[in-house]
Amino acid sequence: MNFFKIIKNDSSSKARIGQIITSRNVINTPVFMPVGTKATVKAVLNEQLEEMGCNIILSNLYHLYLSPKIEIIEKAGGLHKFLNWKNSILTDSGGFQVFSLSNIRKIYEDGVEFKSIIDGSVHFFSPENVIKMQLKIGSDIMMVLDECSTFDAPKKVIEDAAKRTLKWARISINEFKKYENHNSKLFGIVQGGFDKNLRKYSAQAISEMDFSGIAIGGLSVGEKRQQTIEMINYTVDFIDKKKPIYVMGLGDPIGILEAISCGIDMFDCVLPTRISRTGSAFTKFGKINLRNAKFTQDFSPIDEDCSCYTCKNYSKAYIKHLHKSKEILSSILLSIHNLNFIFNLVNNARKAIKEDNFTNFKNEFLKNYKTNTF
Repeated sequence: MNFFKIIKNDSSSKARIGQIITSRNVINTPVFMPVGTKATVKAVLNEQLEEMGCNIILSNLYHLYLSPKIEIIEKAGGLHKFLNWKNSILTDSGGFQVFSLSNIRKIYEDGVEFKSIIDGSVHFFSPENVIKMQLKIGSDIMMVLDECSTFDAPKKVIEDAAKRTLKWARISINEFKKYENHNSKLFGIVQGGFDKNLRKYSAQAISEMDFSGIAIGGLSVGEKRQQTIEMINYTVDFIDKKKPIYVMGLGDPIGILEAISCGIDMFDCVLPTRISRTGSAFTKFGKINLRNAKFTQDFSPIDEDCSCYTCKNYSKAYIKHLHKSKEILSSILLSIHNLNFIFNLVNNARKAIKEDNFTNFKNEFLKNYKTNTF
């Protein structure tokens, strides 16, 4: 059984629809993966995610390793049983988290040493033990350990990070092949910063390795959005397109549609749930901030055309009241809406590709969607 199959390519862009087939379920692509960093998507029940059509979530090895610890998850029967999720789980290797903690980590040729954000204790991630830990907790899709560099890093730093990522990718493949595991798949990661030559070299090198899928990492690290999309569009041309292509850390409506247009199959981001905790919501006309005074007596739903639980039952005025009162229900209702909005957007994008109308669909959405919060 093939892990990934392409069903249709759009004629006016690089967009495509396909299917990823894991041992647990079939995932229609393009697909958005909600981020459940610590084995939970914040403020949303698993049952609610399933009702929205979610069939894969992302969790993070770095955070799971620190708490509750790999041993606890293993004793629980694996990550799926621990969090009571029957569908697929992709686990990030923790490379990005380690990158973001630049003041409390050291990078070596054989891995990365870092201090715990919980108690300051020192730990070490190597390409090998990252593979072992992900296998222990039963990840369906595992990521290799990589090194991400900042947007404005010196060229030497970016080159070293890209080369080290490729070295670790080869070690990871060899480690993965030591185990008789037919349920987990391993993805490689393309690095190279914003150096096109490095991106091309890295994409081609990763494509030649025996990975089930390929991720583009090191983006959304401080650059302007147009630079992100340009680098995605450029890099995709040097990736093996028979494999699913995943852009890490991308999840705003505009970015999603632009990435799909470039041929991206998978993406994840904390944005839909993170902005929920600050009182913001996606609508077809742009993002709104319910903290604004004008919503105090607005008794209409967040989005008149939205059929999510929140929009069918609650008004902007009520959710504004909840947020102002620091009630947890505000985050819950906004998270439900924002995730549902993204799922619907991606579903409609898949439908447009199937009908060979993706570019028109994208342009129509972007024409109405304002980038400023109102």
